[in-house]
Amino acid sequence: MKKHIITLLLTFTLMSFDALAQRISVTESHQKDVKIRKTGMAILGTWAVGNMITGAIGRSQTTGQTAYFHEMNLIWNVVNLGIAGAGYYFTATGEMPENASALLDDQVSFQKTLLFNAGLDLAYIAGGFYLMERAKNTTRRPERLKGYGKSVILQGSFLFVFDIILHTVHSKQSTQISDFLSHVHLSPNQVGFTLGL
Repeated sequence: MKKHIITLLLTFTLMSFDALAQRISVTESHQKDVKIRKTGMAILGTWAVGNMITGAIGRSQTTGQTAYFHEMNLIWNVVNLGIAGAGYYFTATGEMPENASALLDDQVSFQKTLLFNAGLDLAYIAGGFYLMERAKNTTRRPERLKGYGKSVILQGSFLFVFDIILHTVHSKQSTQISDFLSHVHLSPNQVGFTLGL
């Protein structure tokens, strides 16, 4: 009887340590994840504000396709600032996932969003080149098409680089969670944790 109690206490203690180790890892990983996302949104927001200021000044002090270039930069980055602000807010106020698996699912979902956005960014760049090409074949405000086209190419290029870099940095973080989960072993009667040596 005494032997069973000791075995039961040891099992409970080891399981508690495993659960605590997993919780600490999830907490630390979640904090790193939040920091990466907040930094990304701060960079996007800074880009947006910079483009809005230079766009407003440039639009008021230039003419022709340059004025339209600045105009589109201003318009485009009003949207970017809204996305950055919302992304920062929801990241800062989001709840911590319950376990490592939920955190990994969230991270993978975010990375898929970044890759989807990178595909859209390439479409924006192509759209900018289309506008510039179309400007060659029209007499109806070709300077606007050229200015807008150049702006869309610039903004799409920035967003493409931004999304790919953020995806790369973020994927390293989810790899750490995936590695952690590879050490957790579940069976109907047991939870185990293997330490790498």
